[in-house]
Amino acid sequence: MAEHYTQQHQQGIMRPHQQPQHHSTTPLTHQVVKAATAATAGGSLLVLSGLTLAGTVIALTIATPLLVIFSPVLVPAVITMFMLGTGFLASGGFGVAALSVLSWMYRYMTGKHPMGADQLDTARMKLGSKAREMKEKGEQFGHQNVTTGTHQTS
Repeated sequence: MAEHYTQQHQQGIMRPHQQPQHHSTTPLTHQVVKAATAATAGGSLLVLSGLTLAGTVIALTIATPLLVIFSPVLVPAVITMFMLGTGFLASGGFGVAALSVLSWMYRYMTGKHPMGADQLDTARMKLGSKAREMKEKGEQFGHQNVTTGTHQTS
C-alpha cells in the first residue's frame, strides 16, 4: 500500500499539499461573471441616466415657450399666492399671540399666578417707587421755584 501511494506521488497524480485542478479555474470564471454583471448593471444605469437627461432636455424645450407665453399670468399669480399665504400665516400667528396674551392676562387678573407674574409685580413696584420719587422731586423743585420767585418779585 505504501508502494502504491509512492508511485502515485511520483507520477504526480495526487499530491497531498496541492488542490485539485478544477478549483484553480473557478476564480477566473467567477471574476468573468462578476465583470459581466458589473458591466451590464453599469451600462444599464448609464443608459437610464442618458434617457433621463434626454427627457429633461425635451421637457424643458417644450415647457420654455409655454412658460414665456403664460409668464404675464403666472408671475403675478405666484406673487399673489405668496402674498396671500404670507398674510394668512401672519394673521394666524398674530391671532395665536393675542389669544395667549389674553389668556395670560385673564389668569393674572383672577389670581392664578401665571409664569412671569412675579417679574411683572417686581417691575410694577420699581416703576411705582420711581414715579413717587420723581413726583416728590418735582414738587420740591416746584416749591423752590415758587419760593425763590416770590422773593425776587418783592
